[in-house]
Amino acid sequence: MNITAEKIVTDAMELPPALRAFVAEKLIESLDESDSLPLSAQWKEEILRRCAEIDKNGVQLRDVDAIFKKAYASLT
Repeated sequence: MNITAEKIVTDAMELPPALRAFVAEKLIESLDESDSLPLSAQWKEEILRRCAEIDKNGVQLRDVDAIFKKAYASLT
């Protein structure tokens, strides 16, 4: 790791937890962007809306393994 990257990491570690999470999220998102097609404004709004609902505990999340198991069972 070069000195600039080390400085960025050191500075980021001094941020409050919520801001560190935000920076981490943005860095991870940047890794995915190069391989995917650009999202329309409508999809971006929908994603933000769904994330906000989850953050407010406004939706009941379900276990993906249970969902796939149920779906597979309905096909056999």
